[in-house]
Amino acid sequence: MIKINRDWESEITKRVAKIKEALADARADGIVFGSSGGKDSALVGILCKMATDNVLGVIMPCGSASNFGQDMEDAGLLGETYNIDHIVIDLTEVKHLLAQGIMAHVPVTQPASININPRLRMTTLYTIAQSRNYLVAGTGNRSEIHMGYFTKWGDGAFDFNPIQDLTKTEIFAFLEYLGAPAVFYTKPPSAGLFEGQTDEDDMGLTYDELDTYLLTGEKGKNHHKIEKAHRATAHKRARSFTND
Repeated sequence: MIKINRDWESEITKRVAKIKEALADARADGIVFGSSGGKDSALVGILCKMATDNVLGVIMPCGSASNFGQDMEDAGLLGETYNIDHIVIDLTEVKHLLAQGIMAHVPVTQPASININPRLRMTTLYTIAQSRNYLVAGTGNRSEIHMGYFTKWGDGAFDFNPIQDLTKTEIFAFLEYLGAPAVFYTKPPSAGLFEGQTDEDDMGLTYDELDTYLLTGEKGKNHHKIEKAHRATAHKRARSFTND
């Protein structure tokens, strides 16, 4: 594991100021974000709450049993610990109806079906945001962005993202500094898109390998896989992010 040495108080000050600036520039009244029960959304929620009291975390289970179990419990814990308002909107039936309607005309592949989940979640967040005059906060980290490990027009869509320059390892260290509940450190990173899914299995490498490459430039056994994925997913970052 890479050792992270950062001035986290300075990071807090800088990121909270940026969030306040985004709200002021947009004349927005608050922030909404997808609260998944994972590390990334936890840090986003905490930072946003430091910037404004008007923060809403939306827990959006969509079919996967883990969404209704540990993920929902952890997202609820985030809200209770940091006094962040949160609601639950079950998208399972909505996805079923949409997929059914499409499949009546076009066969839907498994990857396409899986990616319906984050796209429905983003539609939900933007509906709430527009209704409340809120901004949508993104929750993707630098590691995922570099690999293109996000859904275009799903979790790759947002109004601002306060953690997009932080690797997964740095997010872990940041949460540890903040004294966040230990559950956010212990469970394997997962988008919760289907049962048993983990980020590292999907990418075919560990976050430690990926973040070592990103933070030090050290080329391990999987550096070709990292570089290949980065090239192949350039189109996803071109419209979603500014720090490719």
